[in-house]
This record gives sequence, structure tokens and C-alpha cells, in this order.
Amino acid sequence: MRDIRSEAGIPLKVSYGPEDLPDPAAIPPPGEFPFTRGNFPDGYRGRVWTLRQYSGFGTPEESNERYRYLLEQGGTGLSVALDLPTQCGYDSDHPDVEEEVGRVGVALDTLADVEILFDQIPLDAISTSWTINGTAAIILAFYVAAGEKQGVDRAKLRGTIQNDILKEYVSRGTWIWPPRPSLRLIADTIEFCAAEVPRFNAISVAGAHFRDAGANAAQEMAFTLMDGITYCDEVVSRGRMTIDEFAPQVSFFFYTHGDFFEEIAKYRAGRRRWARIVRERYGAKEDRSCMFRVGCVAGGASLYAPQAHNNIVRVAYEAMASVLGGVQSMFTAAWDEPFALPSEDSATLALRTQQVLAEETGVTRVADPLGGSYYVEALTDEMEAKVIEIMDDLEQRGGMVKAVEEGYLQRLISEEAFRISGAVASGERPIVGVNRFQTDEEAPETEGYELNEQGRARQLERLAEVKRSRSASDVRATLDELGRAAGAEDINLMPLLVECAKAYCTVGEMVDVLKDKWGEFQQPAVF
Repeated sequence: MRDIRSEAGIPLKVSYGPEDLPDPAAIPPPGEFPFTRGNFPDGYRGRVWTLRQYSGFGTPEESNERYRYLLEQGGTGLSVALDLPTQCGYDSDHPDVEEEVGRVGVALDTLADVEILFDQIPLDAISTSWTINGTAAIILAFYVAAGEKQGVDRAKLRGTIQNDILKEYVSRGTWIWPPRPSLRLIADTIEFCAAEVPRFNAISVAGAHFRDAGANAAQEMAFTLMDGITYCDEVVSRGRMTIDEFAPQVSFFFYTHGDFFEEIAKYRAGRRRWARIVRERYGAKEDRSCMFRVGCVAGGASLYAPQAHNNIVRVAYEAMASVLGGVQSMFTAAWDEPFALPSEDSATLALRTQQVLAEETGVTRVADPLGGSYYVEALTDEMEAKVIEIMDDLEQRGGMVKAVEEGYLQRLISEEAFRISGAVASGERPIVGVNRFQTDEEAPETEGYELNEQGRARQLERLAEVKRSRSASDVRATLDELGRAAGAEDINLMPLLVECAKAYCTVGEMVDVLKDKWGEFQQPAVF
């Protein structure tokens, strides 16, 4: 009989039965440790997942208009896309980034931009997710300062900064400083949020970008959990906080791909594994600390340009798998993303996909409706075993920082990406419209986005005006204090970054101060 495996390489039987189901007592009901069947006893009955759409482009004015539109269409949270200069720590007027300003996200240089970005959007009424890593602490400082400008106490702010730098070194590339000072800054944000911004997630440990770079589902989960361990180790080792004081603000973020049942098993296995790690490794006393709180994207690298409208179906199935896996928030990619930034129409359709799922399909009526399925429970066990095997290998090699510094993690992902690419090229992995059922269908007409000269000029003029009108003495004083503190080991930098933000220091100015103290990361040779 032909050997059939899941996309992550898990062998699959022809059928599953009672002999494959573990002892029912080993699978507590939803809402009970280790949360295999979900974090909450009522599933989505009490509250559906947060419906977000990832959006941001051009100037703060343009993005603000799109955000207000999405909220009017029923979105329940925002997910901010930032341009590459902002992500990499450059201001819009830096000569090396002129062509990238506003291209793949919104340009944010100072607090003035953030004030415009959230104009007429009350920050105590919405949750905001930021896909930001290298400059995450600076963006958090901007958000706290913008909230206070609106009269919103920082304790009422809700949202998430991704803030997961380790995966940047191996899969995405928006790093700035070397791993060890970056870990220090991440721990600072975690401590700051736990103490002062208690409803805001200081980190979203992101497997999504491992997956985009070529990792399979088991690797995505294993690498992500290892990153989570690294960050928790960094905070706990300081001796100032227990795991119970900050774990509820550690969240996770993944891509959901097309292997329907494997993706469901991935989330169930990850939830169980993380719960046990937090209890057994860190001695958490509260069940709440052990919860694996997950956001996801349906779409991304699983979308293709040929027969692009097939992406609408892909996203819908991936969204269903996400919900059956028990995620807490989701954004659905637009079908035209292989070509351009989503249009207003395609972004609305992506949001409607979630709304139909939540309102019409009945999946929210029962918590973990697939719980007890012979196949799903067996696949969950197999996925967890594979995840543990990968994590053990990384632990034995010295952990994630060492794996990054030596290029080992980069090599694992490159090898898997090569294998997957070959499987698609050979037809071993079928993709409808790509290597199955191809047609000569022309690419659909899509409306590409380019920040026009007027928009770029407006961004540069605002930055110049901020620099002219701000207090030069306040800027110098706050940056000098930031530099002094960065050279010490035991000072939390977040309050100083907030003061820099309030003084209208730029992203680039704050980044440069820290570069002077910490240097920059150099990517090792992978092979």
C-alpha cells in the first residue's frame, strides 16, 4: 500500500478507530489544563475570535481611512502593517530608503504619525496588533504616548506587538541589533507591559514567518515554542518576576495552511505542549498562565498567482481549520495578495469570509466539535511527538540563540523549503491551477498601489516640520538618557523610550542611539 503522509511528514493510516484514541481521561474537557480542547469551556459561544484585517500602506492619513472603513464593516480589531524603513529602524528621509517609504505598509517616523494613524479611532475601544519586531519597543512607546494624547490611560490599552526577533534572524530579515541585546529589550517590554499595560500583549511569538520561509507545520510549532522558552527564560532569569506575573501576556502567531486536519492538530498539540512547558519548566501556579493564546493568518504563502480566485476558497478552508483548532484572533488574506496590496473590495471579501464562518456555519455553537475524533486525537498526539523531537534537538544544540548564531536553524528551514519547492514542481504536492488543472487563464486585473510623489512629499514635509517644531533640548536630553541606560544592564529601557516618543524623537534617532551601544547583527553563512 502506498505510503501516505501529512505535509509535515507524519505517516497516515487508511482509517482510524478506537484503538487510536487515547484514554478519554487523558483529554480533559475544553477550558481545563492542558487545554488540548481549547482555552475556554464554552469555546466561541461567549465570544468569537477577534476579526482583524492586516492593513497599512502609504501615509498615516491613507491607512487611517482604511482602518475606519474596516471597523465600519464589522472588524473588531486592527492589524497594522508597517513599511520596511520603519521595521528596520530608518526614518523616511534617510537617503537609502527613499523607494521603500510607504510601499508595503504605513510609514511611521514620529509620534505625530501615530496620532494621525488613529485619528477618530478611540484606543480604549479597539485592540491593535502590530507586526513589528526590530523596532517593536519603539512602536509600543509610540502607542502608549498616542493613547495618553487621546486621554486613554495606558492600563486600558489592548493589543499586541509581535516583538519576536529570533525568527527575524532566520526567516524574515528585519533585524537590527545582535540577539543578546535584542533579548534584553524584549524582556524590558514584557516587564513594562506586565506592570503598566496589563491588557496589552508584549510579545506574539510568531511561527508564521518560519512557515513563510519554508518550514513545515511541525517545525513551525517547534521553533515557535523554543522561541517562547527563550524569551521566558530571559525574563525569569532576571529574578524580578515570576512566570505567573507575565505569562498571560505572552501570545503566539501562526499561518494556517491547506492540510486541513494537520493544521487543526498543530494548534491542539501546541496548546497542550505549551501548557505543560509553563507548568513543568517554570512552575506556574495558575492555569491562566499556561494558556496558549493564538492568533493566525489564513492565507499568505499558501496563496498563488495562477487562477488567483482559487485563493478565495483556500482562505475559507484555512479559516475553518483555524477555528476548529481554537484560535483567539485571525485575519484572512485577500485573494489578490500575490499581485498587490489588497483593494478595498478584496479586503472586504476577506473580512466577510470570517463573518460568514462565525455567523452562518454553526462552528461557534459547540466547543471543540472535533474533540474525540479518532483521527484528530491521534494526529494531535503524532504532531506533539514530532514537535518534541525537534525541540529536543535544538535544546541539545544549545538553544535557539546558538542555533541562530551558528546558522543551524537557517539551514533546517532552507532544506525544508527546497524539499517543498521540489514537491510542488514535480506535482507530488498538488496545487490546483499551479500543477493540477492548469489553464491559459490570464492574470486578473488588479489595482497595484504605489505611494505617489505627493504622498511621499507629505510624509517628508511632516517629518521636517516635526523636527523644526519640537524642543531640541528635550530631544537631546531624552536620547542621551536612553544611551546611558542602554550601556547599563539593569535599567528597563521602556520608560525612557516613552519619554523619547513624547519628545517627538524619530524612530531612526532612537535606533541609532542603541546601535552605538549594541552594534548590528551580521548574518552567518548558512552552508
